[in-house]
Amino acid sequence: MNTNTPSESSASALDIVVLAGGISHERDVSLRSGRRIADALTSAGHTVRLVDPDASLFSRLAQHRPDVIWPALHGTTGEDGALLSLLETTGIPFIGARGDDASLAWLKPVAKALIRRAGYATPDSITLGRETFRDLGAADVLERVAAALTFPVVVKPSQGGSAQGVSIVQEPSELPRAMVEAYSYSDTALVERHVTGTEVAVAVVDDGNGAHALPAVEIEPLSGVYSFDARYNAGETLFYSPARLTDEVARRVSDTAVAIHDLLHLRQLSRIDLIVDAEGTPWFLEANVLPGMTETSLVPQAIEAAGLTLPGLYSALAIQAAR
Repeated sequence: MNTNTPSESSASALDIVVLAGGISHERDVSLRSGRRIADALTSAGHTVRLVDPDASLFSRLAQHRPDVIWPALHGTTGEDGALLSLLETTGIPFIGARGDDASLAWLKPVAKALIRRAGYATPDSITLGRETFRDLGAADVLERVAAALTFPVVVKPSQGGSAQGVSIVQEPSELPRAMVEAYSYSDTALVERHVTGTEVAVAVVDDGNGAHALPAVEIEPLSGVYSFDARYNAGETLFYSPARLTDEVARRVSDTAVAIHDLLHLRQLSRIDLIVDAEGTPWFLEANVLPGMTETSLVPQAIEAAGLTLPGLYSALAIQAAR
């Protein structure tokens, strides 16, 4: 299929429901992603309905059964696997991982453990539930963390995205504040050694020809931290696509991303976030089951860097899912 010519997909026009919104902390980002996906699919000749899921979702799907569902839900309501498992019960094809696989990738400590066991590099970390942190004494727990990990460290919620609740901690005295911030988004926090290097995001797509990586997007936030604002406010981050890597390192990054996509049993589209250190080793940070598709998101940039169009590729993914 030629994903550069979206008008050709009109011969295979589909009825597509794009799910966007939800009730997670990332609702606004999801709505922006959903609108962008819907616009691209519409321009490719498909009939698209943008649906904000609520208690009427499954009755609406039963009354007007689409050919494909494209979940563009970020955060708990979309990426923890629960909704995706329920979509499986409808028998309607959908874009993205199956529920059980999504739930494993969604939990950062679980995904890291799977990746580490497969032999890929991922930063050392400690996972702390809120109750453990409280019951064993915050001061003593943080003393153990500080002894175990080399600073700086990154403190983040064990689930979620868009850098919400994420802090880079330079010294142990900053840990209490960072833990409180992480716990405001999740009952479990991940404290991870900070790896210095080039931050890249790799979109992995499978439109029927096998999973393959698009050009890596290099991320250079002007503030030094790829925060929520740096992600979604234009002009706060510099992006380079393809990333400024040697050909050898770029191949290593692409191969690693595809291997992780396959290892986690992701489907159609994912984004694998990595840090490339000075030796050219890619370190796995997290996998995004339903990556952002806003005007500043990384996957659309990778698609354009690959010489593809958003309508063309999105249409190819939808048609492949419908088969």
